[in-house]
This record gives sequence, structure tokens and C-alpha cells, in this order.
Amino acid sequence: MVEEIMRTKEKLFRGKTLEELKTLDVRGFSKFLKSRERRAIMRNFDVIEDFVRKCNKRNEKKKAIKTHKRDLIIVPAMVGLAIGVYNGKDFTNIRIVQEMLGHRLGEFSPTRKPIKHGAAGVGATKSSAKLSVK
Repeated sequence: MVEEIMRTKEKLFRGKTLEELKTLDVRGFSKFLKSRERRAIMRNFDVIEDFVRKCNKRNEKKKAIKTHKRDLIIVPAMVGLAIGVYNGKDFTNIRIVQEMLGHRLGEFSPTRKPIKHGAAGVGATKSSAKLSVK
């Protein structure tokens, strides 16, 4: 019985299903966000709408979607798209899912790699300082 309930339960975003959110425009969706994201959307709603429109055109043509706009807020119209977000060196491919709504694209494309320490170089330790460089 618990398994049946889990299968039928839909994911909600602030009490709304994804289908209900997709019917809203960008400004309407901003009412369900916190204040910082809402302000960012209200200032740049035209940029976000243009980006979504271009994404839909490219998605129809089966072209890869790449962008340098790391500060765009993820809206319901972007759910299901695969977007390459620039991290300063290359494009990180991101598949947008419902849990990402209200976040920025740059949060999912880290600009720094984790440090992997290797062996110390010549001269890095006292014992290796006495070795010849050749």
C-alpha cells in the first residue's frame, strides 16, 4: 500500500504541480519564489523569456543549447532541456529537472575543480632538494 501511494504522489513546487507551473508566464512563476530570485526575475524577465524561446527553437532543430548566462533563474519552461553552461573553461552539460526550479544555472556548473594532490615535485621537500634536477 505504501508503494502505491509513493508511485501516485506527484512532486510539488510550493503546492503546485509542474503542469500548473508551465501554464504560468515567467512573472507569474516569480510569485512562488523567494525575494532574491523574484527580484532577479522581475528585473530580467525579458532576457529569460528570450532564452526560453531560443531554447525551444534549438530543441526542435536538435541542436545543442550552450550559454554563458550563469545567472539565469531556472523556470518551468526549461524543465527537461539539456543545456551546456560555461564554467570558464568548457561547457558543462546539465539536464534540468523539477528540483532545480528557482535556482540559477551557474549553481550546477562549478567553476573550480576539487584539488587532487599528487606527488611532491623536485625541491618541494628537504630530501628531494639534494637530488639533481636532471
